[in-house]
Amino acid sequence: QVELAESGGGSVQAGGSLKLSCVASGYTYNGLCMGWFRQAPGKERKEREGVAAIYTGSGTTYYDDSVKGRFAISHDNAKRTLYLQMNSLKPDDTAMYYCAAVPHLFCGLRMDLYNYWGQGTQVTVSS
Repeated sequence: QVELAESGGGSVQAGGSLKLSCVASGYTYNGLCMGWFRQAPGKERKEREGVAAIYTGSGTTYYDDSVKGRFAISHDNAKRTLYLQMNSLKPDDTAMYYCAAVPHLFCGLRMDLYNYWGQGTQVTVSS
């Protein structure tokens, strides 16, 4: 069982930055595939979009094209915390952001890869 708790969302103007955090607990695995997903207003859960992912064992990262060069995913193993640094934010980035995890070497941006989900943190970007 992996428990996830996100924080760091908020409201910013376009061009601004935010850093999301996700604390993971309740597991003893050496490596996790962890990802950030977002659900835009009016979209259903199944329409969540994979933004970035990382395999904590190797540090291998994955990014959606829409955020490459603007977002950076990282993980602090000692703190068991996943981060998403978001720069040059755009109104289209407005969404509820969810942290997800799965104790699996196979990692990526597909929702069906992940077993565990946090409750989400809201990010709102105004123009």
